[in-house]
Amino acid sequence: MIGPLSALRDWCPSPFVRGSILFQLGGWPLVLSGPGLPPLLIEALVLNHALLFAASLRPQDTLLGPNMVRLTAERAASGDIALTFDDGPDPDTTPAVLDLLDNHGVSASFFCVAERARRHPNLTREIAARGHRVENHSDRHRNGFALQGPRAIRDEIRRAQDTLADLSGRAPRFFRAPFGIRNPWIAPVLRQLDLRLVSWTRRGYDGVLGDPERVLALLLRGFGAGDIVLLHDGYGPRDTRGRPVVLSVLPQLLEEIAVRRLRVAPLEFGDP
Repeated sequence: MIGPLSALRDWCPSPFVRGSILFQLGGWPLVLSGPGLPPLLIEALVLNHALLFAASLRPQDTLLGPNMVRLTAERAASGDIALTFDDGPDPDTTPAVLDLLDNHGVSASFFCVAERARRHPNLTREIAARGHRVENHSDRHRNGFALQGPRAIRDEIRRAQDTLADLSGRAPRFFRAPFGIRNPWIAPVLRQLDLRLVSWTRRGYDGVLGDPERVLALLLRGFGAGDIVLLHDGYGPRDTRGRPVVLSVLPQLLEEIAVRRLRVAPLEFGDP
């Protein structure tokens, strides 16, 4: 089996990451070699570190490597959008989401947490059986996921990949990092595992906001063909009636999609 170090040897880092590595490797030895160097060099090295850190916190950033933010121009021209659901499966929310999607005859991509999929294997199988895609959202969705090194990240994603492939009958093709936060090591690991990083174009913060109208307004701001929409079918807040916010938002969103004559389709590996 190919190990993490082999994946790093085959890694083709982005120009920004490649330049940062060379700059750091060359700059800090000069700084540590003795006094007399211009303060500008130290400031530039610190700024480069800050840019790397900022890029890791921006889910839609492409500085750290390939990152699918929207669908291809061809799919956008056809009026396609993609609905994606994170953090499930959840027995209180996922079945209702599946019913709503069935009622509108659309298919979506579910980024499942493998630990939760193991707790609800039949529900995970049902997602696939109803014609949706089960994708990889890590094994445990840990807060410190992006603080890990390449070996730990590979093990985490690989465990999730094995679980979700076994339960759904299809190996996931896409990976979404927990909270969208990642580090430079994720790119070579995904390359090794034949996975593509995907983020989103539109989000309504249904995972944190309890106001369905505000969530819907955020989703529809600039909404259109080619968008990748982020929603949550696991562990989201509830509205004033005690329902998961996503269940109040999704029917209105699907109606708006129909009015705009857009077509909902799962993510495809050929997308950028």
